Amino acid sequence: MGHIPMVRDGYLYALALIAAAVPVGWFAQPAWSLVPLLLAVFFLWFFRDPERDVPDAAGAVVSPGDGKVTEASIVTVGGEKQAHISIFLSVFDVHVNRSPIAGVVREVRYQRGKYLNAMNPASAEQNEQNIVRVEGDGQVVVFKQIAGLLARRIVFHPKVGDRLERGQRVGLIKFGSRVDVLLDAAAVLQVKVGDRVWGGASVLAYLQPAEDLVGAGHSSATEGAR
Repeated sequence: MGHIPMVRDGYLYALALIAAAVPVGWFAQPAWSLVPLLLAVFFLWFFRDPERDVPDAAGAVVSPGDGKVTEASIVTVGGEKQAHISIFLSVFDVHVNRSPIAGVVREVRYQRGKYLNAMNPASAEQNEQNIVRVEGDGQVVVFKQIAGLLARRIVFHPKVGDRLERGQRVGLIKFGSRVDVLLDAAAVLQVKVGDRVWGGASVLAYLQPAEDLVGAGHSSATEGAR
């Protein structure tokens, strides 16, 4: 069985718990040391960071995280229609987040907030979250790292102006949480509510090339003028 990469935090938590198990077993009962030891194993497992085969198909938008699709619909944001996909990450899912497209980070905005259950639709607006806007090939994709009931820390490494590759690791949300993706309403969705997806590997949608969208708009305007 090959070695599975891990986020550094997993080692830190595990070492601290293993160190705590020694005095617990020494000064209390040896059996009690099993509690911190089992927690150490859990943290090593929780912070796993497996490699992924990232699709190279043109226009593919990959999932920013592992989890279950809880929404895949067209919504109105700021007066414009957009495709909206929500993915719930349980405590058992890999919590490393990845960039949905290749492009340049145009905005990173952290928003303080509540810690509602990530399954609650209100969490998308009210919870602590990190909002990232990436622009590539004339298209803009926004994805949100949203804290959940247990999550208390959102990590995002890139800065505004950084170039990202599709499926590149960008950070993580510790413990239960969700990720939301907003993209052009003309995108062809590949998932539905209830589907399981994997960060960096599962295609959520396909974006139309920017020139096609411009051409479609020009064609519609011309037909409307006839």
